[in-house]
Amino acid sequence: MPVEITWWGHATCALRDSDVRLLTDPLFARRLAHLRRRRGVLPPPTARLADVALVSHLHADHLHVPSLARLAPGTRLLVPRGAPRAVPGLRRLGHLRLTEMAPGDETEVGALTIRAVPALHDGRRLPVGPHRAPALGFVVQGEARTYFAGDTGLYDSMAEEVGRVDVALLPVGGWGPYLGDGHLDPGRAAEALARLAPRAAVPVHYGTYWPIGMDAIRPHEFHAPGDEFARLAAERAPGVSVHRLGHGERLRLEVSR
Repeated sequence: MPVEITWWGHATCALRDSDVRLLTDPLFARRLAHLRRRRGVLPPPTARLADVALVSHLHADHLHVPSLARLAPGTRLLVPRGAPRAVPGLRRLGHLRLTEMAPGDETEVGALTIRAVPALHDGRRLPVGPHRAPALGFVVQGEARTYFAGDTGLYDSMAEEVGRVDVALLPVGGWGPYLGDGHLDPGRAAEALARLAPRAAVPVHYGTYWPIGMDAIRPHEFHAPGDEFARLAAERAPGVSVHRLGHGERLRLEVSR
């Protein structure tokens, strides 16, 4: 059975594996604070239909309460441990079945086993304040093993923590002209790819949202990360097939065991 991956922009992907529908970091907004969606139409209502949604960390472009509120009743929602305490809006989403996770935790959804892994990223809701929840990545095991990195920097034990995977969904950029610590740019993402050595990779977290009034400032930082990642990945991880998807484009992968 093929595994299907659709990139809806930023860190939002839809994964279908073993007849289970999964969403990563759902974000269905045209505007988020000072950010505007500059590329790609908003995902249609059908894109919100999922059996389970993953939230990698508490930043508002990854844990977006209004987007989560649009998920169908009964949807499983996996969030970092401590998230409901740090983000009170989560506690009002009574139509969702919420599970808190920390690195190493596993849960099953249908035929999928979902394991939380560490991410090197600031897990706070705001730039200042206490660290109340870890930033996570997730490994989803069904017909394929798919790694969704969330937001992360490179760390020494990444390959050991993640383990063998078939597909890696890796962030390669951001929403502004500068990336702080705890992020992957195209070069660091290509290095991560070399360490993980999956069969295939999809670059995410770029080319969707951009600050108001900054359209003309270093626009290559908005447009170029996907292509730059593909170029560097071909040099550093030539055995990995990189699929640079357009917004709303679907990838079908046949996985053999």
